[in-house]
Amino acid sequence: MKIISGTVLEGRIIVEGERLTEGEQVTVLRHEGNETFQVSPEEKRMLLESIAQADRGEFVDVDELLNEIDHPN
Repeated sequence: MKIISGTVLEGRIIVEGERLTEGEQVTVLRHEGNETFQVSPEEKRMLLESIAQADRGEFVDVDELLNEIDHPN
């Protein structure tokens, strides 16, 4: 996973300096007003480690997870 940012222009998200593949799935998080959030140093460490794990390919595909939930051993 890579965190990038962009700007909305005429209802479309423009991402400068990034080339995205046609049809690629993305997730968009939107700021609402002056919202902020706080994380503790431990939460930040856990988030960064989770991102690093995903970057290394250490994750379970959502379809695989749902299949395991629907068909437990």
